[in-house]
Amino acid sequence: MAALLAGGFGFWLVTAIVGVLMMGEWAALTGAGQRQKRLAQYALSVPLAILCPLAAGPGFFAIGLLVGAAFFIAAVTRNPRLAGGALYIGLPILALLLLRAQPDGLLLTFWAMGLVSACDTGALFAGRSLRGPLLAPAISPAKTWSGLIGGTVAATVFAALLMPLGLPLRLVLVTALLALLAQAGDLFESSLKRRAGVKDSGTILPGHGGLLDRLDGLVPVAPAAVLLVLLPAWIS
Repeated sequence: MAALLAGGFGFWLVTAIVGVLMMGEWAALTGAGQRQKRLAQYALSVPLAILCPLAAGPGFFAIGLLVGAAFFIAAVTRNPRLAGGALYIGLPILALLLLRAQPDGLLLTFWAMGLVSACDTGALFAGRSLRGPLLAPAISPAKTWSGLIGGTVAATVFAALLMPLGLPLRLVLVTALLALLAQAGDLFESSLKRRAGVKDSGTILPGHGGLLDRLDGLVPVAPAAVLLVLLPAWIS
């Protein structure tokens, strides 16, 4: 939250560090060795460095660098799943920095990040209190349909509370769809862990697991959110 409030260099620095650490967790989930893990982290650090406001800053030029990093990782390691991490991690970071750079970027970024947290919280409480049929038992034995609905409602309520601060109604209305996307991201990461045979993506956050475990919902939400924010300007 301090980095989000600060914006600029501070926000970039935190997201870049988190991105490099997430790449390490992604490498472990894909079965990459220590050498491949370090190479992937170094490759990702190049487009992340370009995103620094003291360099080129957040812009769509970085997409080409992210694609280039993915191709480089795939060519050197012969591990396309490892290479996919450059896009899986890099694109959300680019999206968050683009959001924060908007005139009302603090509110927009807080909305995008906060709706994921609200969704997680609502899903947890609704799932535990109401239970009911499982959402995807083959992927996650704990997620329920009641949790899906509870998370979606909680995220929408959170967005509605931001309207007096200036959040546009159209973004409030699409929050429910982003909440569903967040929970899809959660399921995707659960499938990766199941395939790798691990409970958590890492141990950096005691009691919570890895950074991928905590940010899996934000990964798909951030790019979708920035598109929803910028598309009207592009169309006009």
